[in-house]
Amino acid sequence: MNGYRIIVISDTHGSFQALHNIVQKHLEEATCFIHLGDGFREIEDIKALYPELKLYAVRGNCDFGVDTPAVRQVVVGDTQILCTHGHLQSVKYSFSQLIQTAKSTNSQIALYGHTHQGNTFYEDGIYIMNPGSPVQPRNSKASYGVIDITDAGIVCHLILY
Repeated sequence: MNGYRIIVISDTHGSFQALHNIVQKHLEEATCFIHLGDGFREIEDIKALYPELKLYAVRGNCDFGVDTPAVRQVVVGDTQILCTHGHLQSVKYSFSQLIQTAKSTNSQIALYGHTHQGNTFYEDGIYIMNPGSPVQPRNSKASYGVIDITDAGIVCHLILY
């Protein structure tokens, strides 16, 4: 395995420019992009601009009339990644549902958004990340996430936007 770089974004809330800037910055190096919801209009615009782009998305609580799933699993190399917006797992109150869902799907990484607060930690055998929001941060700086998967392991970090 050579390694993979995953760019994780959430809660762009109509800001095509923010999403486009992040995609352009990482276009050459990213294995894929994951958007964790509340940005479906700009996701569709990015897909139209970059039809070959590997961009996975889930539906957020503000993505009305969208048939995209609220939870999905993405496999990168041998790594299982649980992707959700987080509102259905009550992430504002506890991570127990998120961790339980990740374990039940054999995921090594659990990604969520919804709170607009960037965060990354390791708990109960699961790497957990909220990339924050590049446009509407709450009690934190504007951010998005980068995950590097290599033979040496998994590293999750936030990039201030």
